[in-house]
Amino acid sequence: MTRVRFAPSPTGRIHIGNARTAFFNWLFAKKKLGTFVLRFDDTDLERSKEEYAQAIEVDLAWLGIAPDLVVRQSQRFALYDAAAESLKAAGLLYSCYETADELDRRRKRQIARGAPPIYDRAGLKLTSDERTALEAEGRKPHWRFKLQDRTMRWDDVVRGASQIEAGSLSDPVLIREDSSYLYTLPSVVDDIDLGITHVIRGEDHVTNTAVQIQLFEALTADRKAPCFGHHNLLTTASGEGLSKRSGSLSIAGLREAGIEPLAVAVLAVLTGSSDSVHPVASLEELGEVFDLNHVSRGAARFDEAELQALSARTLHALPFETVRERLAHHEIAGTRAEGFWLAVRGNLTRMEDVPDWWRVVEGEIEPVIEDADYCRDALALLPDEIFDDKTWSRWTAAIKEKTGRKGRALFHPLRLALTGRDQGPELAQLLPLIGRIKAAGRLSAPGG
Repeated sequence: MTRVRFAPSPTGRIHIGNARTAFFNWLFAKKKLGTFVLRFDDTDLERSKEEYAQAIEVDLAWLGIAPDLVVRQSQRFALYDAAAESLKAAGLLYSCYETADELDRRRKRQIARGAPPIYDRAGLKLTSDERTALEAEGRKPHWRFKLQDRTMRWDDVVRGASQIEAGSLSDPVLIREDSSYLYTLPSVVDDIDLGITHVIRGEDHVTNTAVQIQLFEALTADRKAPCFGHHNLLTTASGEGLSKRSGSLSIAGLREAGIEPLAVAVLAVLTGSSDSVHPVASLEELGEVFDLNHVSRGAARFDEAELQALSARTLHALPFETVRERLAHHEIAGTRAEGFWLAVRGNLTRMEDVPDWWRVVEGEIEPVIEDADYCRDALALLPDEIFDDKTWSRWTAAIKEKTGRKGRALFHPLRLALTGRDQGPELAQLLPLIGRIKAAGRLSAPGG
């Protein structure tokens, strides 16, 4: 059974770039009828905050992503400790005592000599007495994983045939001097324990794959490593990377700005792919388009202005059933709600504009009387019949015949009087919602 994971660190709010990875995993799991795991990588106990973990779950729920399982690495240290001891016993995890400054100077000397700046495995050459002497100085060891010098190959589900020469890499540090774990060991242990079958993530993790496959092989003999897929990263239009300090591009910031979650989903998933960015009515429709094989190897750049426009276009196409509950939140319900939505949706920039248009049809407004004599003529011709979608055309035809007006001179003064707005939805749809009583009252407003 397909099992994927989205693994944010709860050290800040997630942004649209993180949403790209989350959607890739969630949609992939949906297509395969698999399981989507939300894994909080919170082994950094100092920087990880519960408030961020909760906020990430809220952000995912707003986007429409529902995890099948939620786990926290901070509750799984016993698994990591056992794995570390297993690696030590196998001679694959060894202690090192260099400081960060010493390592930096060593790398600079290697570069100056034209040698690759990789760790020279000095820790492996230490005798027991030398280790004891270093610890007597107050030094504490960090622990490195001993890589095998071989070519690591995998069939990347996004990039195709891929390989990394493990011999060109430094043995990675898995455990810091303070005994805390870096990302790599807990991630692999969790992938094994949770039965993760596919690891879909950003292309900045490509090099990590060689290490993780070797680590996976060292920790389990009866299972293959997961399939890996590395997608291009979402950047700003100018090519800048995103971070948890991206402000307006955080999911919370986009939600507060009134951006439609479906627009965020479309842009996050389809930018930088061979599929055109276009509005969808549901995540199910987006899932039908989504295909990892369509993801480009080139840059995945997007423009905030494009997101704003896509959000508006998404609103314009949403059917009533999709927004029924959201309208009810604004106390717009009953038999008139659907007609109202169909009338105004094409003029919305964001959902928060809906109450203003509901006030136009249901509440009190300040009519704008541009031509009082003309409004009196129009009022005299206002039909007594029950208003329907043909009333506007019959009424304006009668006004045109009496006054000789046409075009803007015919229609614009009526819009101003009936809505108080210079522009807006088609009046053929709005007039039946406004009704005869309100229409007559507005046409006869002071000055009319």
